Amino acid sequence: MTAVTQAPERTDVPELRVEHVTLRFGGLCALDDVSFTVRPGSLHALIGPNGAGKSSCFNVISGVYRASEGSVRLGDDEITHLKPHKLAGRGVGRAFQNTALSPGSTVLDNVMLGRYALTSGGFIAAGLRMPWTTRAERRHTLRAAEICDFLGIGGVLHTPVGALPYGEAKRVDIARALAVEPTLLLLDEPAAGMNAMETAELAATIREIREELGISILLVEHDMGLVMGIADRVTVLDFGQCIADGPPAQVQADPNVVRAYLGTGSEDEADGSENAAEENA
Repeated sequence: MTAVTQAPERTDVPELRVEHVTLRFGGLCALDDVSFTVRPGSLHALIGPNGAGKSSCFNVISGVYRASEGSVRLGDDEITHLKPHKLAGRGVGRAFQNTALSPGSTVLDNVMLGRYALTSGGFIAAGLRMPWTTRAERRHTLRAAEICDFLGIGGVLHTPVGALPYGEAKRVDIARALAVEPTLLLLDEPAAGMNAMETAELAATIREIREELGISILLVEHDMGLVMGIADRVTVLDFGQCIADGPPAQVQADPNVVRAYLGTGSEDEADGSENAAEENA
């Protein structure tokens, strides 16, 4: 397992605490008393088999779903019932599994959407081209371009997103999430649909984001090679419940995790031993 360089310490990065979160859809319980903590500046992965509740948990944290019980706290702030656009103003940026970009708009225009949470001039002032809004727009544009340079897409700022390769489009989505200047970055299956080379490049990018910016990253991902190679801590869900939480090596060896992913475990081994003993008797 590759070691991850410690990120620079920042005092403004709050802890994310998911506390006893339960989510119900009618008679279906998608999350059942889920709790875990994302420490400041850490890279935390949320994993589990298909249908485990990962996306539901992510959507509760990012304000898409409203928890039936429990709370989500970012530092001293309760963010359980905040809408996604309000969360952006609290320093939470999210990149989506399916990118959710505007394919006909340029890379820069898509990334600039992330800057709107930081603007204060209002639509009327912007429409009238007031001097302060022009200066602010210029400042935000420069910052958006810097973020794109950081992610290796500075050379395609004026290219429509729909004309980009899939891997570059994913980087545009991450750039838009970083444009809100987050202290917490939520990455929803960023490696989905990528080939091995693109996934390796993405892993390096995620490490660099954490190391250079010192922010917290919560990652939902199916690619175990990616997760175990870059995460500081891993939380595992199965059937909406937390079955393991700890460092990658510890989680990877946990019998409950092995059983959840492979359908095997101590009970199966015990049954096999008993059957073998009966056959030999």
